[in-house]
Amino acid sequence: MDGFTPVDAVTANQAPRAGPPLGLLAELTHRCPLQCPYCSNPLKLLKAAEELDTAEWLSAFAQAADLGVLQVHLSGGEPMLRTDLEEFVAALSARGIYTNLITSGVMLKRERMGRLADCGLDHVQLSFQALDAETSDRIGNYTGSLAEKLEAARWVREAGLPLTLNAPTHRHNIGQAARLIELALELDADRLEIAHVQYYGWAEKNRAALMPDYDAVLEEAAIVGSARERLRGVLNIDYVTPDTYAEFPKPCMGGWARDVITITPGGKVLPCHAAESLPLHFDNVREKSLDEVWYDGAAFNRFRGDEWMKEPCGTCPRRDVDFGGCRCQAFALTGDVEATDPACSLSPHHGLMAALAEASNAAPPPFLYRRIGKGHGAVR
Repeated sequence: MDGFTPVDAVTANQAPRAGPPLGLLAELTHRCPLQCPYCSNPLKLLKAAEELDTAEWLSAFAQAADLGVLQVHLSGGEPMLRTDLEEFVAALSARGIYTNLITSGVMLKRERMGRLADCGLDHVQLSFQALDAETSDRIGNYTGSLAEKLEAARWVREAGLPLTLNAPTHRHNIGQAARLIELALELDADRLEIAHVQYYGWAEKNRAALMPDYDAVLEEAAIVGSARERLRGVLNIDYVTPDTYAEFPKPCMGGWARDVITITPGGKVLPCHAAESLPLHFDNVREKSLDEVWYDGAAFNRFRGDEWMKEPCGTCPRRDVDFGGCRCQAFALTGDVEATDPACSLSPHHGLMAALAEASNAAPPPFLYRRIGKGHGAVR
């Protein structure tokens, strides 16, 4: 999380006691009015009847506060679909916890924005699929999405709350970086995140439709770099480049189970939002306390520290910098949860990334959309 100080690393076996988590990502629901082809939720989505109920979430939030969590990010799916959202914000605010609402904005109404602000909401992060109506609607498979998002952004600022614009980036919107920056200024946003899609979960199924080519990434990077210098002190711009063209991998959540804890709609407790893709058993907050899971959970201790690392990670001087890279990406591409992330140029599997980059030169296929409880089909 931004501004977090990493806690001391711990080893995978007989690890010294970890420091407390600083952030909690609460995935309140998998339900969502949009059908984005890069959705980071797992392949198997939970229905409303399978979600934690109000009392279970309130218990989890109380446990998180007792554990030392300082920030809670209320996400989904679309968290606005939870009618108890105000109750969650009020309970967290009463414990002095900073709350951030992560929303698509298409279900946000002025009156509810006001209620959430009155309950103590601290921040809103609003996603944008694209800055032209046609592309925005096509990506989310939702008509009128851009207009609703712009209206939601203005209501956030009207309520006096800080605003972050988040733009998941891929080949269909990569040319809009300059316009995104100008929009962030127009909407008086505090922060803009331009983050390239990570290709696991549902996004892996749409990789060929989404992956941008190298020249487009270079052009975007130049635009963002220039804007960062020009707008220093005015707009905070975070830029997350695609792993496909990287020399070294990104640190996995700042290190596996070091700072952040995730709770899924059904109560599974994860070290990162995508960890369900791994062949590990994850405890459930319905059965174990957050304290027990965080400190003693087998999945949480599995990749703490560096004793689990194979070569070339085990003796690499960067092992405490990037922590072997993303476990989910390593497993998705190699089938080995301990493999060096193929995004790393030192990985024996780095050629897999080169092959994916080469594939980005082909014409993109149609998007593959999905809905909870329904089949999916190819839609252009």
